[in-house]
Amino acid sequence: MQTECSAKPSDFAPVEGRPVVAEFDGGAVTSDAGGLLLGAADKAIGLVRRLAGCFRDARDGRYIEHTVATLVGQRVFGIALGYEDLNDHDDLRHDPVMSVLAGKLEAWRPDCAPVAGKSTLNRLELSRDTPTKYRKIAHVPAAIEGLFVDLFLEAHEKAPKQIILDLDATDDPLHGDQEGRFFHAYYDCYCYLPLYVFCGRHLLAAKLRPSNIDGSAGAKQEIARIVAQIRARWPRVRILLRGDSGFCREELMSWCEANRVDFLFGLARNPRLVGEIVAELVQAEVEARRTGKPARRFKDFSYSTIESWSRRRRVVGKAEWTNGEANPRFVVTSLKPIEQPMRELYEEVYCARGDMENRIKESQADLFADRTSTGTMLANQLRLWFSSFAYVLVCAVRRIGLSHTQFADATAGAIRLKLFKIGALVKVSARRIKFALPTACPYADEWRLAAHYLARAAPV
Repeated sequence: MQTECSAKPSDFAPVEGRPVVAEFDGGAVTSDAGGLLLGAADKAIGLVRRLAGCFRDARDGRYIEHTVATLVGQRVFGIALGYEDLNDHDDLRHDPVMSVLAGKLEAWRPDCAPVAGKSTLNRLELSRDTPTKYRKIAHVPAAIEGLFVDLFLEAHEKAPKQIILDLDATDDPLHGDQEGRFFHAYYDCYCYLPLYVFCGRHLLAAKLRPSNIDGSAGAKQEIARIVAQIRARWPRVRILLRGDSGFCREELMSWCEANRVDFLFGLARNPRLVGEIVAELVQAEVEARRTGKPARRFKDFSYSTIESWSRRRRVVGKAEWTNGEANPRFVVTSLKPIEQPMRELYEEVYCARGDMENRIKESQADLFADRTSTGTMLANQLRLWFSSFAYVLVCAVRRIGLSHTQFADATAGAIRLKLFKIGALVKVSARRIKFALPTACPYADEWRLAAHYLARAAPV
């Protein structure tokens, strides 16, 4: 049961003999005025309008208060502003920032707010791929998946010569009895096992999967879809697929070789592989004992498994001696030695894939991509997509508006804290809507610069 709170003002220690009191009676005041930057980024890339186009609305227009675009935008903006729970929207529907972002200052009916509450948003999240009698909003998964790639392509003024697609799977811990819930021994918990595809900071896919599968399950289909969409726009771009040893599977490697896609995967060590670099390990050990520092050597060789691989492939072995013991590592690739020397291939190209893990952490920790607490896989996939589009929107703010500021490489959480969470008094008149931002805001210059660049990027 919710605690009944006193309506009296809250008293604090006096200052210079004057009592200090606080009360929630400021009227049209918001704590999320910086969210106007999200609206400007949305105008620049057209995210909400196009995401709403991925839904089918079978409701009777005579009784609709909130359009699909309002609902979708409210959910994406809310997550970006730090409100992961639908319950939050019962109060946020009266927030002037949400009204402005929705482009709707007043409700059309006297008993409604300008934007939706938790129950209406919950019906959106429980939508299926076809409308039903009681759930008349449906979504089109293929269209939603394609939108991620479209937004990525449009973020480039011209086609790059080469791109690197990073694959990774991660755990999404579950604490209820959700559909598709299984125990994963490696992560030691009940979880989902979502598959992510990134290109640098750009998110291209977020596929929710049960955890009772191989980490690479479905990866070939996702990559085939993404590559086809990229090459339809950029037919000459060279594509390198990169992942850890969980994606080193014959099915994926042979598909890459048949479709002009290069690959670089980690390769799980075994006695045969370690035997290939015994001499290098000895050399590294001798150097490490002589210098007292870790030492490493590399070896380039051709290798095939006994049964699973269809051909011999190039493998680079890292023979490292550190902390008084051997630490051998291996990668397999389609890149030729003349293109990528072995040390550069491992240290500069393969090890750079670790940055993708930071992007996944950003999605989950800052934008609640692990908030999959609904009962069905379909609804949880939609929640994951909403969080993922919130990530895309914040990335647009960072890429377009903040590239020349100290926040050019900031995380979504840092951008929210310092640029979105700004209090303001909102004054609505017949001529304008003014957000009176605090004069003492320490990041006012960066905020103004972001607003300028985002406005300039919006289509006329």
